[in-house]
Amino acid sequence: MSKLSLIHGSCADQNVDAIVNAANGYLFAGGGICGVIFSKAGLKELKDACSRHNTPLSDGEAVITPSFKLTNAKAIIHAVGPNFGQTPDAFDKLFDAYYNSLGVLKDNGYHSISFPLISSGIFGGSLLEPAYESARQCIKAYNKFTKDFPGYDVDVLLCAFGSGEMLQAQEAFDENYV
Repeated sequence: MSKLSLIHGSCADQNVDAIVNAANGYLFAGGGICGVIFSKAGLKELKDACSRHNTPLSDGEAVITPSFKLTNAKAIIHAVGPNFGQTPDAFDKLFDAYYNSLGVLKDNGYHSISFPLISSGIFGGSLLEPAYESARQCIKAYNKFTKDFPGYDVDVLLCAFGSGEMLQAQEAFDENYV
């Protein structure tokens, strides 16, 4: 049976089939959770795997690589969230980043996934509550995915790293997740 859970912690530390990297369009090693994932997986190995993808990826796209030295996951799904500083109304692209990640998960026969709050850090731009909006789009994508594929069970962990993010994400869950 599918389920969606909100947890206070890092997506990179969860025991799942796939960990989601909040990626940039060129799949370069970045800061925040992206930097953590590259470091834990092995910088050289992950950079080499990412370089095999045709970049730049568009906002909302997702691709997969092996997890290399990340022993708590089988794969890394790289999802490109929009930069709300450049595109302040790109909520559909944020939804797509979550939904397409679930599609990549399914296409690879995996069933469990941990997400960071995509586009809630530096890509949050001038959004007043970027973690709230990110959680809201994750919930919408999960609901659509489980409706579109009712026979495919997924266990989704949405991970809020900071306390402020957790409060915003919990508010989104309280208002949007049944």
